[in-house]
Amino acid sequence: MTLTVDTQARPKADWKVSMNPDDIYKNPMAIAWIFDYLLSGDKVEDLYKRAKQDQWDSDQLLNWDTPVDPSKPMINDRSDVYHRMPFFAKLSKSQQETFTAHSTAQLLSQFLHGEQGALMTAACVTHSVPDSTAKLYAATQTMDEARHVEVYAKYCDKIAIVYPMSPWLKALIDATLQSDRYEKVMIGMNMIVEGLALGAFNNMYRTTQCELLKAITFNVMRDESRHVSFGHAFLGPEIGRLPEDEREDLADFAFQAINILANGTQTGTLASKVDPGFMEVLYNANIDPEDFFKDMAEAKDAGIMQELPPGQIHAMKDLMLPALARVGLLTPTARKKYEEAGIPIFDDPRVLHAMEGGNPIAA
Repeated sequence: MTLTVDTQARPKADWKVSMNPDDIYKNPMAIAWIFDYLLSGDKVEDLYKRAKQDQWDSDQLLNWDTPVDPSKPMINDRSDVYHRMPFFAKLSKSQQETFTAHSTAQLLSQFLHGEQGALMTAACVTHSVPDSTAKLYAATQTMDEARHVEVYAKYCDKIAIVYPMSPWLKALIDATLQSDRYEKVMIGMNMIVEGLALGAFNNMYRTTQCELLKAITFNVMRDESRHVSFGHAFLGPEIGRLPEDEREDLADFAFQAINILANGTQTGTLASKVDPGFMEVLYNANIDPEDFFKDMAEAKDAGIMQELPPGQIHAMKDLMLPALARVGLLTPTARKKYEEAGIPIFDDPRVLHAMEGGNPIAA
């Protein structure tokens, strides 16, 4: 697919760009019938009630007539990590504009693909979780995810730039979908992928200069905050009742998922170099990949990438690892695995608790 930022005559996005036969596979998950229809009267029921009250119609709530010009920056320059890198100052103005447009489009494409993954995992939890209230809540999450796919598909169609799904994101969601227990599906989605999404949405809301994207992101973020809460409210007590060997199995699954994420999102590493979508961003901006990754490595060594702008959060540090810690999945055995993999352990839940309230983190 030829990608462009031409705003005069943009082609419709090609939604079939990444389809292949390997994307169809069998799921070993069991289906659980539950014939006790009484609601639980606990936090999960409270989340279900919130979910019913918070449903929204994107056709009515969002102004889809808002013009979107991908040739203009959709993210505040001062908040974009790439604008702080030495390589960016070396680019021509045309290269800077093209890189900004395409790197933003590549990120938004991951939002879209990730929401499809969330749609499928939420449906999986709906049919597999052995609890009537949790089934009802998971059904509302499935509806939420369907709405999220809808709104990001519409927005990506307005900019007419859709990049392939990043290999590490697909690997993470595929591992979740192909797991053999509903608990693993919830760990992979409600704690890890949703934590990643919630952090990314918070940062996008804080930095975007597009009013339509800002409105989309705010409403999606409110839904995602409930999804993260569901992982804790339902799965926490369930994990606490499991035998030690089963808890360790879940803790290992969580570690493997975090490890996929940690290895896949390190900008300036081999993981970035083998992401065909990101490589296409560089080619579209006429940026030499070797120069780019050399500058990225130097910027990382200089500590330029360590400090996030005010109001932004680090999803793994602030959301995912604290979510795993509070349900007992950072066991002593698991902690050794994180240490050996060079993944720092963070278990401070304050940012996580704030984000579960459904609003962006205050700057």
